[in-house]
Amino acid sequence: MKPYRIPQLAKSYTDYDMIQRHTELPPFPDARGSLLYIFLNHGAARQPDAELYTLVTALVQLGLDTHESIDLPAGSSGEDAMRPRQLKVLAGDYFSSWFYHLLAKSGEIGIIGSLSSAIAEFNVLKAQLYSKAQELMLTAEAYLQAMVQLNMRLFRSFTPLIDHRLADPWQNLLYEFSRCETVVLELKRGASPAEALNGFCYWHLLEAGNEDERRQLRERKFELTDWKKLKMKYKCDSLLTDKLHQALDSIQGIIQDLRDESLTRELRAALDRFLLQSKITGQAAGEA
Repeated sequence: MKPYRIPQLAKSYTDYDMIQRHTELPPFPDARGSLLYIFLNHGAARQPDAELYTLVTALVQLGLDTHESIDLPAGSSGEDAMRPRQLKVLAGDYFSSWFYHLLAKSGEIGIIGSLSSAIAEFNVLKAQLYSKAQELMLTAEAYLQAMVQLNMRLFRSFTPLIDHRLADPWQNLLYEFSRCETVVLELKRGASPAEALNGFCYWHLLEAGNEDERRQLRERKFELTDWKKLKMKYKCDSLLTDKLHQALDSIQGIIQDLRDESLTRELRAALDRFLLQSKITGQAAGEA
């Protein structure tokens, strides 16, 4: 099995000076990518093109996430504000285009079909989530679960290629790693009211706040100081941190139940890398 090097390979498709100067990309889906790569390389159904499959899936996910981030910043419609948005549209399209090019070049027509179906379902699920959000029909928990399912969708399309004896731990770990990545992103998004709009903190505060606070949330009239006080009052970060602890505990339990030492070792390395990249200390990770 080749060393996991998907983030390094992806840099040749994602690192451009203009993008880095004028906008910020969402996080690379490294935890889900490393998990997919590990499981495609284990068991009787090992895939010789595991690296290619993981690379294109990560690029498509990054493209979808880049498009998703376009409407997050609030602000003016001037040139300085428009340029990052335009670049995100172009960057998202560009990242996604490599999915078709690289797979077609390798003759992987079947994978193009399965990933295309997953992308279509992703977009349907995303549209349903937007509809519920616009009608204010979401709870914080429903929002978080929807985001986890969205973050799983592309990677879950490879389940038929994974050794059937590993299907259960694969799907369980995919859920928990996706939950970890989602929660970490929500913790970062909650740092400012502009970034947090329609995120977990926003929906939790709509549920927990009093009438005046809910009115301000609906009107989106919050200064940063007031936003931080409201988050602290209703323990937004504590709720998310608890969910992160739960997911990490579940990951540890699933890994401990595996009997394949090689698989266990690689999964522990993937978890350690995720904790390091997310700057999660041993204490924050529940001493996992």
